[in-house]
Amino acid sequence: MYLVDSEKENKEIVKRYRGLLRAWSANKGIRDKNKVREAFEVAKEAHKTMRRHSGEPYIYHPLEVARIVAGEIGLGETAIICALLHDVVEDNADYTLDFIQNNFGEKVAYIVDGLTKIKDGYEKPESSAQAENIKKMLLTLSDDVRVILIKLADRLHNMRTLDSMPDYKQKNIAAETIYLYSPLAHRLGLYAIKSELEDLALKYTEPEIFNTISRKMQETESARSRFIQKFIYPIKRELAVKGINFEIDSREKSIYSIYKKMQVKEIPFEEVFDIFAVRIIVDSLPELEKINCWQVYSIVTDFYSPKLNRLRDWISTPKANGYESLHTTVMSHTGQWVEVQIRTRRMHEIAERGYAAHWKYKQLADKDKMQESGLDQWLSKVQEILRSPDSNALNFLDDIKLTLFSDEVFVFTPKGEIKSLPAKSTVIDFAYNIHTHLGNTCIAAKVNRKLAPLNYRLKSGDQVEIISSKKGKPREEWLEYAVTARAKAFIKEAIKEQRRVIADDGRQLLESYFNGLSIKFNRLNITRFLEYYGLQNHSDLFYKVAIGDISQEDVRQCCLEHKALIIEEFDQISTKGEEHIELMKSTVASKLYRPEIMPDLDNLEFTISHCCHALPGDDVIAYAPIAGPLQVHRTNCPEAIELMTRFANRMVNARWSNKFQHTFLAGIKATGIDRKNMIFDIIQVISEKLQFDIRSFHIETSGDIFEANISLFVHDTIDISKLSEELRKINGISTSIRMYKFAKNF
Repeated sequence: MYLVDSEKENKEIVKRYRGLLRAWSANKGIRDKNKVREAFEVAKEAHKTMRRHSGEPYIYHPLEVARIVAGEIGLGETAIICALLHDVVEDNADYTLDFIQNNFGEKVAYIVDGLTKIKDGYEKPESSAQAENIKKMLLTLSDDVRVILIKLADRLHNMRTLDSMPDYKQKNIAAETIYLYSPLAHRLGLYAIKSELEDLALKYTEPEIFNTISRKMQETESARSRFIQKFIYPIKRELAVKGINFEIDSREKSIYSIYKKMQVKEIPFEEVFDIFAVRIIVDSLPELEKINCWQVYSIVTDFYSPKLNRLRDWISTPKANGYESLHTTVMSHTGQWVEVQIRTRRMHEIAERGYAAHWKYKQLADKDKMQESGLDQWLSKVQEILRSPDSNALNFLDDIKLTLFSDEVFVFTPKGEIKSLPAKSTVIDFAYNIHTHLGNTCIAAKVNRKLAPLNYRLKSGDQVEIISSKKGKPREEWLEYAVTARAKAFIKEAIKEQRRVIADDGRQLLESYFNGLSIKFNRLNITRFLEYYGLQNHSDLFYKVAIGDISQEDVRQCCLEHKALIIEEFDQISTKGEEHIELMKSTVASKLYRPEIMPDLDNLEFTISHCCHALPGDDVIAYAPIAGPLQVHRTNCPEAIELMTRFANRMVNARWSNKFQHTFLAGIKATGIDRKNMIFDIIQVISEKLQFDIRSFHIETSGDIFEANISLFVHDTIDISKLSEELRKINGISTSIRMYKFAKNF
């Protein structure tokens, strides 16, 4: 029960609405706010009885989403109206898409429809509702990218207000955010939103790590500020002397980025040196942008020596999301490396606001000189995936993710045209990037004028010529070669068509087998054969019959083993019986997912997943497969994050009990300066002082430096922390950290 102060809430609603108008005015300038006002009134009326988990009026949410859309992304009137109305159709049956279209126009109705969640359940019992919702949202990308931008604003506000949600929902929403929405924001160039989404996700998946890094950032803030001021002083002075209009600021790495660097390099916070970057923004005419940026680079390197292998020129070759900037790393006078980013005002706005700013400048550009940017090309590739005939939502999610996470390589066609592809792309990906027909008929390639196979992994600077043949056609192994979603989609489509033709012959052959054994060739009998052979669908069964994997003798053997089932029971079970079986399956699935109940693991059959080696004391979540015990993961394990996004309906928010007496496998890595008796001292601490059982011990030395990887059995995270602390006390050991992922037989 919430105590409501209506007058105070109404004042707050008006205040937030005015804040929205100010954000809109600051970025776009308000011409006519009547339609926005009308959308606000509709949203307020539609949500008047609704409250968020925090107890606040629900109307706060669409108002804040609209403010983010206007102020932080920089979109205009149509997007603001859609943001205000984005939950109206879903949450209030009195307001339909027809109502939206009649009052606000077809475009607004289309975008709102793209933002409205699916309510009709799953495509299949094992399908993911999130994948279906994401697919529907992304399907509108081909016509209006504002759907995605508004959805990102919606997700950002939900993440900012996640404290009021139950723990299991916090983890699921955070996992989905880091798995899809953060890379999507990155791909659309919304770096500020991407970083905030990642930080907020870390806050709920690893609260202790988030708070520790946040605290250390605050403790070192004043020292960083003094260092930056001394560093930029000579640069500012020289830029002013040269008459260059500029702005200098510093950008701190996000907490999530620092955490990832600590993980990848296996170093503590104190050894992360590039916590901030200095950013120089210059005013420039469009035709002088490159010259002016290199002029600033010259001034910077007059004062500080550059690290030559850290120069990044994203002005000559922009990133696929439209990002343009010149990055260099220089040595300061105190012996600390500092990253310097140099860009123009236009580049900076695109870097901060991504696609919205990119589109603005594209509209202002001379249409005769306008070229398709990397971001336009990426969107075109995504649109092709969206139009793929494969409707399976989980496959779709896998394919779309390939276009979100990847870095890039730049390769050349035989005529010298540059092509951008995801890192680790192969010849197959290049062929499909050029043309679908070329991909379907390719048989080999020449890379830098030398013959190369289809699975050759491309490197930046390669020049590639595709060799094709009329007899060439896609094969199953091509799916292992391909990296890009475009290539995978077209290979799957071609193979599916090949299999369909073969399966048609197999269907007729299987029917003749059934007739020869006096078995009715109906859907129910075929389904039982599917189960017998462990296949997923009819096409797979027909295909195996056609290629000879299933013979008439195999069908006869199945009948002999299950004669009662195949002949007698099949004749008795009706279509209604099939529906009953499916109902039973869905009922089992719904009973399994009870996130509001947090069962103790000792009451359940479970296994510890080897991808993260969870221990009592870790925050955990469990995946319930269709068969077999629960699979326990740490909540921030990459595999768990993917499972939470794809199969939220099969996740169990379990917890450790205090009853565990047995031990669990854990790993620890120690590094330091090698010396005599080092191994003996390490083993003495583990086996004698702490009395842990060692499973394996592997040590390597390089020069005077050693690295020891140890797997052992402990009771919980307290044990592993105590061990790490004791190892660091040993003379010569500099670091001792827990390993979350190590080989199963290590």
